[in-house]
Amino acid sequence: MTVLDWTSGEQGIAYQRCGGCALVWYFQRSFCPGCGHADVQTLQAAGRGTVHALSLVHRAPNEELRAHAPYLIVLIDMDEGFRLMAHGAKGLAIGDRVRARFVAFGSHTNIPFFERSPS
Repeated sequence: MTVLDWTSGEQGIAYQRCGGCALVWYFQRSFCPGCGHADVQTLQAAGRGTVHALSLVHRAPNEELRAHAPYLIVLIDMDEGFRLMAHGAKGLAIGDRVRARFVAFGSHTNIPFFERSPS
C-alpha cells in the first residue's frame, strides 16, 4: 500500500507506529522515539481529528504570506493518536471535530487545511 504524505507534495497525512511498543508519532523517524526500536511502520491517517488549540495569525512571517493574513493555525489531535499543526478554517473552536482537505498556501501546494466535520 502506498502511503501519501503532504510533505512529498501528495494529498495525504502519514504517521508512524512502533512495532515494539505501539507508540504513535507524527514526524518521520527511522526508530521509535519512545523505546528506540527500529521496527517502524509508516501508515496513512484518515484525516479526521479534534481541535486541541488554535491561534489566529495577524502578522505573516514574510511578504509572500502577508496576503493570506489573518489565517488560523490549529493543533489537531488526530484520531490515530498523534498531534499535528496545520491551517484551519476561520471560526473553528477548541473541541470541534474536523477533517482535512489540501490547499495551496503561498508557494506550497497540498497543505493540510482542517474544517468542521459533520461527524
